[in-house]
Amino acid sequence: MTRERLDELRELCAEDVRFRDPFNDFTGVEKLIEVFQDMYRQLEGPRFEVTDQAVGQNACYLRWTMRFMRKGKAWEIEGLSEIHFDGEGRVAAHLDHWDSGAQFYARLPLLGAAIRWIQRRLAV
Repeated sequence: MTRERLDELRELCAEDVRFRDPFNDFTGVEKLIEVFQDMYRQLEGPRFEVTDQAVGQNACYLRWTMRFMRKGKAWEIEGLSEIHFDGEGRVAAHLDHWDSGAQFYARLPLLGAAIRWIQRRLAV
């Protein structure tokens, strides 16, 4: 996936494709394109490396690592995408699973300190 190829999502996805991640939950290929355009605007050099995959009858599962820079800091997020297909082989749902608490919120200056404190209190 690249910024230049986002228009191809209209061919690859159903018009009413559902997308869900820790920050979004919506339907519509145009909104999906808008979300990815925003990602490319806000992040420096975002890239995904697929590290494993599994294919079922109507879905596939991709384990991935996303790397990018944001405000001069390197970020790495690990997650899993659950991708469902419709009867025509187009993406009907793209459901991302990743730990936003540990991999995102805990890295924010003020909120991160509070999350790390809570994690220490709850740890066995």
